[in-house]
Parts: sequence; structure tokens; C-alpha cells
Amino acid sequence: MSRIGRAPIKIPAGVEVTLNGSLIEVKGPKGQLSRELHPEMNVQVLDGSIVVTRPSDEKEHRSLHGLTRALIANMVKGVTEGFSRNLEIVGVGYRAAKQGNKLVLTVGYSHPVEMEPAPGIEIEVPAPTKITVKGIDKELVGQTAANIRDVRRPEPYLGKGIRYEGEKVRRKAGKTGKA
Repeated sequence: MSRIGRAPIKIPAGVEVTLNGSLIEVKGPKGQLSRELHPEMNVQVLDGSIVVTRPSDEKEHRSLHGLTRALIANMVKGVTEGFSRNLEIVGVGYRAAKQGNKLVLTVGYSHPVEMEPAPGIEIEVPAPTKITVKGIDKELVGQTAANIRDVRRPEPYLGKGIRYEGEKVRRKAGKTGKA
């Protein structure tokens, strides 16, 4: 059995879980999420926890077992606590700002780059070189942070660009002068 898959998910107070065939809906204090799960996975709500079981020990069922449980656990955590990703901007003159709901990045192009967050995603700019992406859907938060990072990825020679907080950028040696 999958160690992750067989662990039950405790349903915290204030969270409501609804199963309708392979569709699961999770409502909590921060919002509501729904997801279509694989139809062969068995999901049950038993006395305050969610249990995921698999029909057989086939390779596909084994891999779907842990995945299904992790997706449901992320939904439950999202509607109770939420998720966030922090980005930092490195480079002279590189900065971020908020204009209404839009994120405006000045990262060395001839024009500022404007990004509109997806519904359910909140972008904060606590400092000109820091960006925080928040939301209840872990997948959407991560994808939004990755899209922001893709505007100007960290380059290996000077390390300039947008990176995740705590990300180590492998640096390359530059050119050497003639003797």
C-alpha cells in the first residue's frame, strides 16, 4: 500500500466535503474548491476523515492512490489555511509594483510587463523586490508564480532575474581576460 495513499485525511472544523460520484467538493472558511477525480479510485467520508482506497494493486492504481489522496489533502488545506509562494527580484533597476489588480514588472525590457492574476489568486508586493502570490488552489498558486518567474528567469552569469524565495541560482564563470 502507498504510505501517502493509506493515510486518512482529517476534516477540520468548518470544512464541508461533498462526494458526487467522482466529483469532490470541499467548502471551507476561505472558499470552495471542486475537482474531478479518477473514476476508479474509491473515496469515502468516514467519521470525520476522508479515506482513499484503490481497487487493485495494478501499477496505474498504485500511482493514482497517492496522487488522489494528495490532491484531496491539498484541497482541504487550501480552504482552511490557503497557499502562498514568495518571489524575489534581483537586478539593478528591476522592480515590481501593483496598479489596481495588475502586477507591473520592470525587469530590463523596453516596456513594463503587466500581468493580470487569475480569479481566486491574490498578488501582493510588500517591497519593490518582493512578490507574494496567495490563493486556495495550490496548483493555480504555483502556476501563477511560475508564470511571473518566466517573465525574466534568473540568468547564470550575474544572477539577475525573478526567482523563488530561497532558490539557489547556479553561477557560471564569466570570460577571462588576456594576459
